[in-house]
Amino acid sequence: MDFLGAAVSAVNDVLWSYVLIAMLVILGIYFSFRTKFVQIRMLREMFWAITDGIGEKTKKNHVSSFQAFCISTASRVGVGNIAGISIAIVTGGPGAIFWMWFIAVIGSASGFVESTLAQIYKTRSPKGGFRGGPAYYIKNALGSHAGGVFFAILISITYGLIFNSVQANTITLATQAAFGIDRMTVGLILAVLTGLVIFGGVTRIAKFTEWLVPIMASVYILMSLYVTIVNITALPGMFMQILESAFNPDAAIGGGLGAALMTGIKRGLFSNEAGMGSVPNAAATADVLHPVKQGLVQAMGVFVDTLLICSSSAFIILLSGDYTQAVDSNGIQLTGVQLIQASLAQQFGAWAPGIVAIVIIMFAFSSIIGNYYYGENNIQFFNGHTLYLQVFRLLVVGMVVFGSVAKISLVWNLADFFMALMAMTNLIAITLLSKYAFCALKDYCKQKRQGIKDPVFHASIIEDKKGIEVWED
Repeated sequence: MDFLGAAVSAVNDVLWSYVLIAMLVILGIYFSFRTKFVQIRMLREMFWAITDGIGEKTKKNHVSSFQAFCISTASRVGVGNIAGISIAIVTGGPGAIFWMWFIAVIGSASGFVESTLAQIYKTRSPKGGFRGGPAYYIKNALGSHAGGVFFAILISITYGLIFNSVQANTITLATQAAFGIDRMTVGLILAVLTGLVIFGGVTRIAKFTEWLVPIMASVYILMSLYVTIVNITALPGMFMQILESAFNPDAAIGGGLGAALMTGIKRGLFSNEAGMGSVPNAAATADVLHPVKQGLVQAMGVFVDTLLICSSSAFIILLSGDYTQAVDSNGIQLTGVQLIQASLAQQFGAWAPGIVAIVIIMFAFSSIIGNYYYGENNIQFFNGHTLYLQVFRLLVVGMVVFGSVAKISLVWNLADFFMALMAMTNLIAITLLSKYAFCALKDYCKQKRQGIKDPVFHASIIEDKKGIEVWED
């Protein structure tokens, strides 16, 4: 088992440090130029699109644009937005935050392309509503059934099972540390709550995330805002610290400029998932009039995840004094959740670590629900096999219990490996199909210039209609 763990870890180092990061950065820049930096020039349109459908009643098993955004955000926003940012700062220095911002801007274009494609090639669900994502556009548009099956299996295992066991593990550790509650007890309660939500289907998932995601994000952002206001005089110095560390080879901790750049890029990519092939599964469910509208919504999701949530964690740490001097009882430098808890305790008092534990529980549980949906969407890729879906749901509940008490370092390594394969498969697919996303964007902008408030998509604008099932000519 130790040999397997070491082997998987070595492969992951190569994939994540060189191959995958190079693909994501190069393609992010390419998509940015081909869309004329849609993520910047259409920022106002993104704000308008993201508010559409808030609180509205939807038809049976249909999901609004905002609900689809909340499902994807539930998966994106997890413990990595708290612990991961802390680790990035300790490893790569404050400059890692600048490169995290950079990759969010670039990656937002990739997020736009993959989510627009998911909408173009979505299919109707037999029970109402829509479903889609990489497995669907790989099969239907590229004509590769085997490729679609390969992706569906990868994402179902990675998100639906492995990542959920990790999130459950984090919840039980946080509650045990903060409140002294037995991990198995918490795990069983968590499993029951998970079952109640996921056996209710996509509409219950959508309604659950629609109210939980804004609450959990708002609480954490408000805490960060308080820290920022209280330390407002230190704000200019913090930004100078970030910039100097980002470009000064001697300023970054843990290996200089290279560490700041690499750590920031990796943290940003891991957090916002742009180009990974996960978010399109949620984007495809939205009932919208034009694919580009949901592409814009999910592009904004990258900014919400990285520029708001991740930046909140960074501000809390960097405005709370010298983080390098924060140590535990053994004199070891704090990192991860412990550094965030120590920083907030300094700002709010001794009760803050308990609040952080509650926030982590909300973040992690929402991720379990969002991750599960990605798995459900791809289990349904195997048409007509309801039994598969019921077995998958039981496995998810079982993995929540298992993850609650397990030591899962090997599971994390396997998850990273599966996710790398998943991302590379999706990036190849969206590169081959990207011209159709560019075509849809051109059509959307044309209708906007004509004064049409809510553009309507027609399949006739696409040169090759292979794989398009929902949209009318």
